[in-house]
Order: sequence, then C-alpha cells, then structure tokens
Amino acid sequence: MDKSLAVELIQNFIQKPLPNLINRDLETPQLLKQKANIIIGPRRAGKTYFLFNVIQRMNKEKNQMLYINLEDDRLLPLTPNDMDLLLKTYYEIYPETKDTSLYLFLDEVQNLQEWERFVRRILDTENIFVFLTGSSSNIFTTEIATHMRGRSLSYTILPFTFEEFLRSKDKHPGKHPSTTQRSWTLKLLSEYLTFGGFPEITLVDSERTKIKILKEYVEVMLLRDIIERHAIHNIKVLRMLFSAIIESFSKTFSVHKFYNSLNSQGIKVSKNTLYDYLYYLEDSYVVLPVKRFSYSHRKIKQSLPKTYLMDNGYILQHRFRPTEDTGRLMENVVAIELFHRKKHDPRYQFFYWKNPQGIEVDFIVVKENRSYDLIQVAYDIDKKETHDREISALLKASESINTKNLHIISWDTEKQISINEKKIHVIPLWKWLLNENK
Repeated sequence: MDKSLAVELIQNFIQKPLPNLINRDLETPQLLKQKANIIIGPRRAGKTYFLFNVIQRMNKEKNQMLYINLEDDRLLPLTPNDMDLLLKTYYEIYPETKDTSLYLFLDEVQNLQEWERFVRRILDTENIFVFLTGSSSNIFTTEIATHMRGRSLSYTILPFTFEEFLRSKDKHPGKHPSTTQRSWTLKLLSEYLTFGGFPEITLVDSERTKIKILKEYVEVMLLRDIIERHAIHNIKVLRMLFSAIIESFSKTFSVHKFYNSLNSQGIKVSKNTLYDYLYYLEDSYVVLPVKRFSYSHRKIKQSLPKTYLMDNGYILQHRFRPTEDTGRLMENVVAIELFHRKKHDPRYQFFYWKNPQGIEVDFIVVKENRSYDLIQVAYDIDKKETHDREISALLKASESINTKNLHIISWDTEKQISINEKKIHVIPLWKWLLNENK
C-alpha cells in the first residue's frame, strides 16, 4: 500500500456520510481496552451495516474513528505492514487522537494476513478500541478464542429476525392490531417464511431476482467459501449433503443413513468426512442441528439431530414448494428464533422431545431455573386430526417432564385449550416471533 491510498481511504470514511441504517437487535459491543470485539456471521447478513450502526450509536467525533473495508481490491494482498502504514498516516492527519482513543473498525478481517497477531499487538501498544467483522465460512467461531488468546469478545449476526424484517419495511402491528394491520402482518410473514431474512433479499421486489440472488449466495458464500477454506476435493458429496439436509429439514438427519445411500450409488467417502462436512456447514451458520432432549448430557450428545436451516431462503433456492411446506417452514423459523434467544442468553437451551414410542414434540425449551416449555408448531390447529395429534403429544411430554408450560404456535389462531387440568396456550406465529405474548 502506498501512502496516497492510505490518505484516500481515511478521508473517504471521514467525509462520506453513513448510509441509512436499520437497527439490529444484537447488543452493542462493550468498550473494553485490550479486548477486540469480533462480529461473526455469514456473508450478506449485515455485518458491515451493523458496524456502521455501532459507529452511529457511539456518537463520537468521526475523526476519532477509522473504518476500513479489507475486501477493497486496492488493498489486496494486505499485510500487517500495510496496516501499520495506515495507522501512521491516520495519526499524521489527526495527531490529537494520540491523546484520546482511536476506534478502529476492520471489515472482513480474514483478508489481513496474520490478523490475530496484528490485532493483539495494537491492543497492547496503542490507545485503540478494536472492532472486527469476519465471515463465518472463513473464521470459525470455535477458533477465535484460540487465535486471540482470550483477548476478544464475539458476537454473532445473522439474517433478519421477523421483527427486524418488519423494521426494514417500516412496519409493526403493535399489541392490538386492527384487521388491516393483522392482514398485512400475515402477508409479510408469508414473505419472510418463503424468502428468509437476508437484508438484500428483503429490499428486492422481484421473486425471480430473489431466488437468483439466493442461489448465488449458496454458490459463493456456502459452497465455494467452505470448499476453498477446507481444501475440499469431494465437492459433489458436499453438494449432495447440503441438498439432502434441505430435503429433510425439520426432520431427523442421519449421517449413517446418508453414508449408506452414497455407498449404494457407488460414491465412496468416509463417514468421518461426512461428519466434518456437516460440522463445516453448522459452524458457518448454514445448518442448525437440534438434539434430542435427555437428562443425560452424554445421551444428548449422542442423539440423532433434527436439522434446520439458518435462513428459510436456503430452502427456497433448492425447492420451491412454499404452500406445501408451510408447516415445516414455520417450524424452521421457530428453530431460528430459539437460536437467536439462546444467543442473547447462553443459559437458554432448546431440544426436541421424543419418547420411546416415537411420540414427538417439536421443541422443549430449558430455561435458567430448570423450568421447561413445550412447543408444538402447527399451521392449522383447528383441523381435528392436527388438534388431537399435537395435544396428545404435548400431554404425554408434560407428564414425562412434569411441566405445565404448554404451547402451540399456529398460523393465526389464538386461544386457550383446557384439558386434563392443563392449559395449552395457542398463539399465532407472528405474535410469538414478536414476543407480544409476554
């Protein structure tokens, strides 16, 4: 990097206004010296705009801040020496910040060679608060603590929740919506179920364009990034695994059965390789496995997971059957929302419940005080067959784990069912997602 480029990058950020921003529900990173704040998440989930949001919330003089997009092709390949030149140039332009603090924002930090060493060094030697973003397909969340040696706090940003999705449309139904408000809420919920919550997708009107963008996301962000990072040679198997998970979303997924299926097709791959591929998809925030509930941690770990996708758009780009899949799409969104709630409170856990006879409840939520909530997801609870099946499973599970917190998440039905001295709360999906039931 030459000095003129460093000056240009610094001045561009200082002089250019921030774009219009949508507030995200992720907590604001803490300002702790000698600890870097790292924002991790899939590409296109809104990490850059969240950094801008942090800049806006901090309400500091802009010349106390420096934002650098490390994906700028003019910077690549980027070394710690280049970053040293950038900081030196910044202090030459704004020497007064030497006596205060600099707030440094590095976007897509994985593009900086040996970024961990550079960040640890400036935390030790400079009066700097550091904020970083990185794509989860390039920086594993499980590796951050090791790389940073306890010098970081990690935050995860994902595609929009339903509440953020409504915020992007400048909509909110409130606690007591009118008929009109309820109508457009359900219409927007249907859009969210179908196309997911990636910010770019919410701003596009054309359904064909939405699907095209989602397919590109899968090719570029998921498959290519994972393939390149892990030097995967058996690309066909990775694609087949991802397709199989999408086909069976919201159902249990057995690597062993998938392995046997590949063998029957004459495709040779080790079972350990398949487990590795599944782990890569999970740690990249693509796949969300949910384990079976047990009082034994060992049994939980060994249980067969139900698999969900971390955004409904992943499902759409592979299979376009939104009407047929509505109940399962609802369940997938509930799993994503439970994951968000767990991220806000690490003591919050969720599983699926299944007894030896095969009767199943979609989710069991375990809270801090060891209280249990049972949740079934059903599109139309007023259908007798669905009504009887869901209630029977809830009652059996409630007897097994001794809880009275029973819930059915429906499309738009709200009522209370009393049976066997127990009350089952039926709540519309939109209301549950917006937490209006609390």
